Amino acid sequence: MKNIWLDGIMGVVVGDALGCPVQFMDREELKAGPVTDMEGYGTFNMPEGTWTDDSSLTLALLSSIREKQEIDLEDIMYRFADWLENGKYTPYGHSFDIGGATMSSIIRYLKDRDITTCGGRTERDNGNGSLMRIMPACLYAYEKNLEDEDAIQIIHDVAGLTHNHLRGKIACGLYYFCVKAVLEEDGELIERLWKGIDQGVKHYGKNASCLEELSYYSRLFDLDEFAKLPEDEIKSSGYVVDTIEAAIWSLITTGSFQEAELKAVNLADDADTVGAIAGGLAGLYYGYESIPADWLAVIKRREWIEELIMMN
Repeated sequence: MKNIWLDGIMGVVVGDALGCPVQFMDREELKAGPVTDMEGYGTFNMPEGTWTDDSSLTLALLSSIREKQEIDLEDIMYRFADWLENGKYTPYGHSFDIGGATMSSIIRYLKDRDITTCGGRTERDNGNGSLMRIMPACLYAYEKNLEDEDAIQIIHDVAGLTHNHLRGKIACGLYYFCVKAVLEEDGELIERLWKGIDQGVKHYGKNASCLEELSYYSRLFDLDEFAKLPEDEIKSSGYVVDTIEAAIWSLITTGSFQEAELKAVNLADDADTVGAIAGGLAGLYYGYESIPADWLAVIKRREWIEELIMMN
C-alpha cells in the first residue's frame, strides 16, 4: 500500500544526497560535468549517498512527531540543538553544512531556552532552512485532516523556530498546499501543483498583512508561463523564494522522479536543498518505487531512516 511518509521523506533524503557533492558549485562549472547519477565526494568530500543538514533536521522533526504523536515545539527545538551539539540525526555522528540562520537560532535557543524568540525575524532570515525540513509537519497536518487555518498555524510555528519572518513562513505554507494538492487532486503534476499554489494564494490573500510578502512568489501564480522560463532565469540560491521556484520549475518541466531530481541538482548553487525540496514533492507524486534502486541502495543509514518513517 502507498505510504506517503515513505514517499515524501525518502524523496527529501535522496534529493539531498544527490545534490550534496555539488553543493555551492557554479552552474556553468557544473555543466562541464553534470550530475547524472548518485555520486560521492565533491564539496564535502563525503561518500555517495551522504545526506546533509536538510535531511538531518527533517529526520529530527520526524523523530519528534513519531515519539510525541503531536507537534511539540519545545521537543523539536531540543532535537535541533541535539543535532548541532551532538551530531544526532546525522550520517556519521557529526553535523555539517549548517545554515547561518539555523545556527544562530539554535545558539539563541541554547542560551535562553525560549522557543518564542529563537527564530530570526529580519528580512535577512529568509533562507531556505525552514522549507528544507518542513515535509514531516506537512504530512502530519495532512493526515490529521486539519482545517487550512490550523494546518498553516502548525506550519508557521514549526518554520518559525529558526526562520520567523513571514516571507519564509509563506514559502512553507505554499509547500504545504502543494503537498496537499499532490495527494488529493487529480491530473498531471503541474496541474496539482498549480491547484496547490492557487489554494495557498487564496488562503494568504484573505489577510491584507500577507499580501506584500505573498507578492514575492508571484512568478508561481501561473505555472504554464513559469514552465516556459529558460534555465538562466531560474536561480538556485539559498534565498527561500529562489529555492521554491527552482524546485517547482524542476518538477513541472520533467516527467519522472529521476529526471526532476537531476534537473534540480544541476541548477547548482544550493543544489542539495533544491534537490531535497523537489524530491519531497516528486516522491509524493511518483512514489517511493519510482526512486532509482541504485540511488536508494547507497543512502547512508537507510534502514534506520525507513524504520523511523514506519514507526506508529
